[in-house]
Amino acid sequence: MAAHRGKDGKTGDGVAQLERVPRKLYRAELLRLQAELVKVQEWVRAAGVRLVVVFEGRDAAGKGSTIKRVTEFLNPRVARIVALPKPEERERTYWYFQRYIEHLPAAGEIVLFDRSWYNRAGVERVMGFCTKEEYGRFLHQCPIFERLLVEDGILLRKYWFSVSDSEQEHRFRSRLDDPMRRWKLSEMDLESITRWEDYSRAKDEMFVHTDIPEAPWYVVDSADKRRARLNMIAHLLSTIEYHEVQRVPLELPSRPKSTGYVRAPRESQTFVPDYVASLPG
Repeated sequence: MAAHRGKDGKTGDGVAQLERVPRKLYRAELLRLQAELVKVQEWVRAAGVRLVVVFEGRDAAGKGSTIKRVTEFLNPRVARIVALPKPEERERTYWYFQRYIEHLPAAGEIVLFDRSWYNRAGVERVMGFCTKEEYGRFLHQCPIFERLLVEDGILLRKYWFSVSDSEQEHRFRSRLDDPMRRWKLSEMDLESITRWEDYSRAKDEMFVHTDIPEAPWYVVDSADKRRARLNMIAHLLSTIEYHEVQRVPLELPSRPKSTGYVRAPRESQTFVPDYVASLPG
């Protein structure tokens, strides 16, 4: 299939231009996959599994929207999203991986990193927020760090969301014109347009050092967000040997007879105004 080229002929991360998944098919299959994710959640909780899923990729590549679909029906006490802000002054003195370690899951938990320790290999490298020595140390230590996680029994999955330069620009423009999504854009996001090739080189070098057998990278073609979400979730499910947990049947108990309780008068409480009653139609 032909590569998806930008206006300047670049193929970006090598994504392919694929037909958009029909909405009806997408919704039906997404719901089926989400039901399987609930089974995974119950298995993780019952078996005391620790699952970490790393979401990385270009700005506007669809990481956040995919995470939203993954967690839509999950228990937030079991499945947590970690999206760390830039480090504070004290955190800058940490060993680089330290601020991420404290967010790793305990037994029976799932943690989804919306960007992760790979910030050092991407934005910090390209924007000059780390030194060459710090960057080199990261490339050396990261595979060791991830092997330690896997050796300790953590299930680690890493996904890179790939999008072409033209599609990224299209999504940026749509956010600029949408007041509901304008918050998703920052000056640094927009600067990624002018540093496209720098980010591409950084990503390629990152893969050379960190695409290891114990924790391989899985690339998600996100030219079509619907297809990307389904593909990513289906792949994640295929990599986990989970099974459906038999739950204790629950029965709704009978409501006991009244013992004379009388509700407080309505006027004694402050109710939210009936805004809906003011709507036309």
